[in-house]
Amino acid sequence: MSGEFRDVYRTELTPASFLTRSAYVFPQKTAVVHGSRRYSYAQLGERVHRLASALRGAGMKKHDRVAFLCPNIPAMLEAHFGVPAAGGILVAVNTRLGSDEIGYILKHSGSRFLFVDHELEGLVKPADLTGVRVVRVDDTGAVGDPYEEFLATGSPDPVESWLDDEDETISINYTSGTTGRPKGVMYSHRGAWLNAVGEVIEAHMSFDTKYLWALPMFHCNGWCFPWGVTAVAGTHVCLRKVESARIWELIDKEGVTHYSGAPTVHIGVVNDPKAHRLRYPVTVCVAGAPPSPTLLGKLGELGFRPVHIYGLTETYGPHTVCAWHAEWDARPLEEQARLAARQGQGYALFDLVRVVDADMHDVPKDSVTLGEVIMRGNNVMTGYFEQRDATAEAFRGGWFHSGDLAVWHPDGYIELRDRKKDIIISGGENISTIEVEQTVAKHPAVLECAVVAIPDERWGERPKAFVALKPGTKATEQEVIEFCRRHIAHFKCPAAVEFGDLPKTSTGKVQKFVLREKEWRGKEKRIN
Repeated sequence: MSGEFRDVYRTELTPASFLTRSAYVFPQKTAVVHGSRRYSYAQLGERVHRLASALRGAGMKKHDRVAFLCPNIPAMLEAHFGVPAAGGILVAVNTRLGSDEIGYILKHSGSRFLFVDHELEGLVKPADLTGVRVVRVDDTGAVGDPYEEFLATGSPDPVESWLDDEDETISINYTSGTTGRPKGVMYSHRGAWLNAVGEVIEAHMSFDTKYLWALPMFHCNGWCFPWGVTAVAGTHVCLRKVESARIWELIDKEGVTHYSGAPTVHIGVVNDPKAHRLRYPVTVCVAGAPPSPTLLGKLGELGFRPVHIYGLTETYGPHTVCAWHAEWDARPLEEQARLAARQGQGYALFDLVRVVDADMHDVPKDSVTLGEVIMRGNNVMTGYFEQRDATAEAFRGGWFHSGDLAVWHPDGYIELRDRKKDIIISGGENISTIEVEQTVAKHPAVLECAVVAIPDERWGERPKAFVALKPGTKATEQEVIEFCRRHIAHFKCPAAVEFGDLPKTSTGKVQKFVLREKEWRGKEKRIN
């Protein structure tokens, strides 16, 4: 059919449409569970319409940025539909950041609105909020809650769509990456739609899905699960705080069928005193760090169905999946777990990934040769917000460069081996060593420092600072750590500090690999 007729019947892809459909077809189906509160899809749809209408009524213009600093509560879910429906761009802010970092994100994104949970309000008080409309979210769902009062100013009817092109930006997700200052990763409506459907396929979700929000919705827009779960009219089970015991309670009480998280979340679940053999299979997506074969084995023993996935903020979260092969069922359990711990290959809806050398030639599929993982396709970001040079560097050669080193196996699956740059992933959260080093260096007694990852049983990795002090000065390990805690998010602060001279090359460059090898000697180096 010719292009002139295609434009007549074509509609722009946007994940906001998933709620429109589910609210129409399944109005009485339970959409949201949050403690004693329950919202049907009809009610969720009305609340989203009110949010979109209220934003426009408050002066929001097309593509204005709307920031949300909230845990996994109904308001955060509603933001994923209400903000794009209104024509705005959602900026979901990491709740674990410090005031300086949050202030930077609000300023860099140019957010005109900020919805902040009552428990996090103190984080934004030091920030310059000139020109920003702030709405507190008490998370009560009742009269008197400023968020509910804001919704009340809107209409329960849908607003007219302002979406002209599915490649328009739907959200900006800030990631520290490998530099001290966060970069704003832009997602498109089209990319978010495709990623949401990709999650439906790979996580085996359906109408009966009850998805527990253990994964932060601020992280890559919850890997696009806010939209994916809604696409199949599943039930969102909210969780303000991740606690292993609470996860088990909700699995048993609410009939949870799916949840996602970094290995540290799953480690807590399988080792919790309330852990028991499941009455039915629960699918759990594992990413943020390669899971150990031991963890995958424990999950299987309890009746969980682990789906190992891998990706980055720049790929809307997960990009690859270690899809299971039926013939692996005959392998010894230890080998099954080892195979499942690989990163696999691209989702069914995504392009296959490559592992390349410095000249972008594919490395041999020999399970030995290291190369960089590169990606491209509909589920790769459209670029970094207002950072053209960084975008061009990331997409050199027409592919997105992950910065992750991997080997390529004969069966086409990839397996991560190291980080090309010195990023640390602790409990699924990125920590820039440069940012930590710059913070430590601000201490008046510090001459220079280097930060590397050290193994941690709970979080996988934690930062350790190696510090050379200025002559004639003194500082203790705890003093340096406390100094950092006053300047950056606590999870980024060094878990340990060691004082002494730093190993260097003849040109004066610190040899981080020497420090790293000392800390990991005798231990299996995993990317956490």
